[in-house]
Amino acid sequence: MTEQSFIQRRSNIWNEFSVLVRGNKQDLKKGAIQFVKRYREITQDLNTAKANAYDPVLIERLNALVNEGNQILYSQHTLPFKPFINFLLKTFPQKVRSQWKGILASALLFYGIMFLFGLMCVHFPDMSGDLISKNELDSMERMYNPNNYNYLKPHSVSGEADMFGYYIYNNISIAFRTFAGGIFAGIGSLFFLCFNAGIIGIIGGHLIGAGYANTFIPFVIAHGAFELNAIVFSAHAGLLLGYSFFVTKGLSRSASIKKAGQDAFPIIAGSALMLVLAAVIEAFWSSNYDMPIQVRIGAGIVCWVFVLFYFLFAGRTFTKKNPRQGNGS
Repeated sequence: MTEQSFIQRRSNIWNEFSVLVRGNKQDLKKGAIQFVKRYREITQDLNTAKANAYDPVLIERLNALVNEGNQILYSQHTLPFKPFINFLLKTFPQKVRSQWKGILASALLFYGIMFLFGLMCVHFPDMSGDLISKNELDSMERMYNPNNYNYLKPHSVSGEADMFGYYIYNNISIAFRTFAGGIFAGIGSLFFLCFNAGIIGIIGGHLIGAGYANTFIPFVIAHGAFELNAIVFSAHAGLLLGYSFFVTKGLSRSASIKKAGQDAFPIIAGSALMLVLAAVIEAFWSSNYDMPIQVRIGAGIVCWVFVLFYFLFAGRTFTKKNPRQGNGS
């Protein structure tokens, strides 16, 4: 087939396809079947033109039509929430792993202080009263007292929907303060990280020492897997910004902070999602005291294992080892 006869036979189809892909979406929707058919034909025409070494101008025209068809097909088949899924499955866990040294240091500090204060308040019951007001401790005891009207509900909160709103506000405000404290050379983030760890440890130790372990632990274990680790991540993100202000590694100060922000943003965004999930669990699962304690604790253990495996393995790419390769010798 000569190039001239090829053009004469197929040019009407190319023009028709060009009008279809460059027209409005309504016409494209109506001609969806025709679009797919013409797209396949033009792809074949492009292959034919390349195989016969036709005029490069003709090949470029067909290639442009195929590319336009590709873009339409891609946009039609891409899920609107694909970037969000990609963030959850890849970007967030990968960014956390890339910052594992700093996050591990923050986690050791946070959980170390929390468990230290918790153990001290269990063994020295009067200590909690010296560190937190008696009114606040009494309020916590009433919340975890099975005989109290507001059992497992914060003060002045009634229904589950109200609880969800309360926990969202509480969780996000803690994380935001912890992250925003990084603007003060990271000292603010460090302060809020240690302060929250101490408060959680004191209250937990007091309640366990007061005999409310069977109500306190089943309540906090599930949502704590997301909430506590999100606080750690938020603190690290704030420390990252504060650190970049002084340690620029050869960059200008503004460039250093900008780079730190690029690393910190996925972590703080993922932390916010973890806090929302924690609020959902806290409002609709943790407070469900009708479930057996064993089930609630078991669910909590599953949550902690899930968080661990998620950040260890999500977003990794595994390649099979070539059996023909030696052991490096």
